[in-house]
Amino acid sequence: MTKNRVFTALIASSTALALSSCGNAGTGENSPNPAASTATGSPTGGAADEIVGPFAVENMGTFDEPWAGAFVPGTNTLVITEKPGKIAAIDVETGERIAISGAPEVDYGGQGGLGDIAFLESEAGRDTQNRTIYLSWAEAGDGDTRGAVVGKGDLLCLKVDSCEIVGLEVIWRQTPKVTGRGHYSHRIAFSPDEQYMFVASGDRQKKAPAQDTSNTLGTVVRLNLDGTPAAGNPLADRGSPSDQIWSWGHRNILGLQFDSAGRLWDLEHGPAGGDELNLVERADNFGWPERSYGDNYNGSPIPDHTPDDGFTKPAIYWTPVIAPGDFLFYSGDMFGDWRGDALIANLKEQNIVRVEMNGTRATEAARYEFGERLRDIIEGPDGALYVLEDGNNARLRKLTPAG
Repeated sequence: MTKNRVFTALIASSTALALSSCGNAGTGENSPNPAASTATGSPTGGAADEIVGPFAVENMGTFDEPWAGAFVPGTNTLVITEKPGKIAAIDVETGERIAISGAPEVDYGGQGGLGDIAFLESEAGRDTQNRTIYLSWAEAGDGDTRGAVVGKGDLLCLKVDSCEIVGLEVIWRQTPKVTGRGHYSHRIAFSPDEQYMFVASGDRQKKAPAQDTSNTLGTVVRLNLDGTPAAGNPLADRGSPSDQIWSWGHRNILGLQFDSAGRLWDLEHGPAGGDELNLVERADNFGWPERSYGDNYNGSPIPDHTPDDGFTKPAIYWTPVIAPGDFLFYSGDMFGDWRGDALIANLKEQNIVRVEMNGTRATEAARYEFGERLRDIIEGPDGALYVLEDGNNARLRKLTPAG
């Protein structure tokens, strides 16, 4: 019996459980992906379909506008959100596809739709048929407004080929809802001790609210796991929603991760230039839209950061932009020399960028070209990497060492 096949010994005895960026061409967030195609290789662990740089690449099927993926703790089951509002899963050991019902109604369009997915790693050994699941999505408001939300529920798997999400309730809402369909961000990250949930809240292409801490646009919020404001936030004495805010001055965060030392980092889209990898600490103000290493799309300049500007500076930035989809800090053994490095999946540049980390210092080390827009990168239980392409009929690609 392998751990990916079951949540509990109860169901294992009869059958294996089959759980089975910016709205501008310069950034690449919404650009189409016409080159995406149906997978050609075996989805069940066959030979590599392609060699890309240091990677042997195996194609494992296609998805409709995938946005995020996460492994169910304690299993080899990868659950994937699709932006139009569906959730799918695949057992990466067997290639079995699993239907998941109970996805929320989403406001689909532009950069909006179903977003991030997250699980609690502490539930890896849970002796039940369910896992707590967190999802983010774009929710319609009154009139022509919308905003990001986070919901919490249970992923319940009682059948061989299907699961359902039950008890899903919205526990956090981006404030306020505004017009437009861009810069939701809505990435989710749990503190290593799982006491707190951090949520990226984009500026919704409104710019100025990112410096106004009476709202949560352009911020990272720090919450309890039930979505309520966590104690000790820097603006706790100002009331709601300021009491949710951990940092501000953000634009459009597409990655939010903790490193092995317990430090929180974000990966952020700049405008025409200035994509950033940021160390995010309490009460940091990153300067958007007053400072940026990029310029406005119309060519008008934005002042660059200066040592005395009072804003927190990125650890590393990119001009021209790479238009990141998401990133991770590698922790496995399969690519052991990269342990601790940041691996960034990119939309515009269609590559994986590897950034060597030395404490809080970041240096780009390599780029691995894929020739396809890459939306997400996920580390598997065995240290393999899984990359989701962007767009319709987008491939899930498993990366292992070549040779």
